[in-house]
Amino acid sequence: MPGGLEIIRKAIEDFVKVQENMVLAKEENAAKTYANLKKDYISLKTLLEVAGVNLTEIDKIKE
Repeated sequence: MPGGLEIIRKAIEDFVKVQENMVLAKEENAAKTYANLKKDYISLKTLLEVAGVNLTEIDKIKE
């Protein structure tokens, strides 16, 4: 079973990937894809904030 730091590391990696894909979806005017990714973005952002991760440097979307 993964430890707390491993879970946080994975969530940060996922958060960064979701943001990258959100940027691409916005550039391609893929509104449905963007909306779907935004759900993951909000979930991951909430998880990381509850875990006490400072998102100032890694949150590029800022929604």
